[in-house]
Amino acid sequence: MFAYILKRLLLMVPTLFGVLLMTFVVIQFVPGGPVEQMVAQLQGRDGGGEGAAASGAGYRGRQGVDAARIEEIKVLYGFDKPPLERFTMMLQQFARFDLGKSFFYPKDVWTLVKEKLPVSISLGLWTFFLSYLISVPLGIAKAVRAGSAFDTVTSLLVLVGYAIPGFVLGVALLVIFGGQLQWFPLRGLTSSNWEQLSWGARITDYLWHIALPVTASVMGAFAVTTMLTKNAFLEEIRKQYVLTARAKGLTERRVLYRHVMRNALIPLVTGFPAAFIGAFFTGSLLIETLFSLDGLGLLSYESVIRRDYPVVLGTLYLFTLIGLLTKLISDLCYVWVDPRVKFDQ
Repeated sequence: MFAYILKRLLLMVPTLFGVLLMTFVVIQFVPGGPVEQMVAQLQGRDGGGEGAAASGAGYRGRQGVDAARIEEIKVLYGFDKPPLERFTMMLQQFARFDLGKSFFYPKDVWTLVKEKLPVSISLGLWTFFLSYLISVPLGIAKAVRAGSAFDTVTSLLVLVGYAIPGFVLGVALLVIFGGQLQWFPLRGLTSSNWEQLSWGARITDYLWHIALPVTASVMGAFAVTTMLTKNAFLEEIRKQYVLTARAKGLTERRVLYRHVMRNALIPLVTGFPAAFIGAFFTGSLLIETLFSLDGLGLLSYESVIRRDYPVVLGTLYLFTLIGLLTKLISDLCYVWVDPRVKFDQ
């Protein structure tokens, strides 16, 4: 086991290197970088990604900006150095877990991630827990009643919910419950006077704001977990040991929850670490934008649009590393759930 873990940890190094290298190379060919954006701002044009991109490669449209000033801007953003040197410096920083400083925020990347993380945690954890708390019992009930009207109707409802994109459902919820009926707020995670409220009022206000975003996010997560649970239970129910347990006179409830569940939940338990960690570090860009939630999804989108390369590469490095470690933990969960699994075979 130790040799397997060590091998997996060592394999993370070339994987991280490859991801960062490909992203860095792509960035070199994307027009509208921070230098072009600063030149556009000095010329009085829009500094956004599209406006800057219009200036094109080679800093076209630099008329009116002194060449020495452009060199100063290059030095400010570190573009006075060749790409290979910049990439090497970035790797050295990341080896010290220094994600660098943002080009457009007066903060380092770690601070930005910590500031945006609570919003993504709120949205992700509610989505994660509600998905599992509803989908697993529903999947078990569908497996026990396979082929019945209940199974057919719930499958139809779950698949319809899965087919509707989260942002489309979010727009419908905003229009109906936020606009026409005005039952829920249209934006934000809390009210402006949240600090002045009592603890009970704060909790109510928070739940009031998070209800629509969570509903829009959770609908698509039901189908996969529900159908996976149903199929896993159906596969185990049809095995010989279940027939033997029933022949011994065990109750159906005891057979289901003491024998079938232990084996049927293996796919769900092994995927639990990835889903749980993902709830902290993955944000839904469209949901966060739609409901004006300033989380990691919105930060990533704005960083790409504004060509904030330290934020793009820093968060990519962090999330890739977390994803690789989570994948290792998920694989180790197989041994924890089923000791018969041997990685060396």
